Amino acid sequence: MRVLVVEDEPTLAEQLREALAAAGYAVDLADNGRDAHFAGDVESYDAVVLDLGLPKMDGLTVLKHWRTAGRTMPVLILTARDGWHEKVAGIDAGADDYLTKPFHMEELLARLRALIRRAAGHASAELVCGPLVLDTRRSRATVDGRALALTSHEFRLLAYLMHRPGQVVSRSELVEHIYAQDFDRDSNTIEVFVARLRKKLPPELIETVRGLGYRLACPAG
Repeated sequence: MRVLVVEDEPTLAEQLREALAAAGYAVDLADNGRDAHFAGDVESYDAVVLDLGLPKMDGLTVLKHWRTAGRTMPVLILTARDGWHEKVAGIDAGADDYLTKPFHMEELLARLRALIRRAAGHASAELVCGPLVLDTRRSRATVDGRALALTSHEFRLLAYLMHRPGQVVSRSELVEHIYAQDFDRDSNTIEVFVARLRKKLPPELIETVRGLGYRLACPAG
C-alpha cells in the first residue's frame, strides 16, 4: 500500500514517513503544493496525507485540482488547531477526513487505515480470506492463528491483494502500489514476491490469471 505525504515542515514530514514506513506503507514525500499536484496526477496512491498550508500551491487548491481531474484516492487533510474554516473548505473540496495539528501519530495511522479500508469496501480492521487474516492495526498477517514472517514488500503485496479479494490485479498495478517513487521498480520482482508468499500461504490462495495478473481466491464461507 502506497501513501503520499505532503508536508513542508521537515521534522514532521520525516516523522510521518518513518511512522508510515514502520506500519508497512511505501511512502512518497512532497514539500510543496506544485510537486504534490504533479505526483498525485501521475502516480497511483492508496491514500494521501495533505497539509493545507503549503508553499507554491496551497493544499486546498491541490485537492480541488485532483478531484476535478477525477482522482479519487482518499485524502486526509491536516489543519491548524483554530482552522475550523479550513476543515469545512477541505471537506467541501473533496477531502475524506481531517486531523488537527498537533496530533497523535497513532490517531493518524488509525484514520488512514480506515480511509483505505472504506475505499476498498471493508468495514473491519481485520481482513479475512479463509484461514488467512490480515490485521491492519498491527500490520500483521496470520494463517490459522500462526503469525507469518513477511518482508516489507511481501506484506505490502499481500495487503494490496487482501484489500481486493477476488479481483484480478496486474503486475504493473502491484508495482505502482508497493514501491515508493524513488525505488528501483522492476516488475519481474513481483513474480519473486508472489512465489515467496505462496510458500507461506495455503495452496492456491493466490491464483495466476494468465496474461492478466494475480487474484486472491478466498474459499467460500
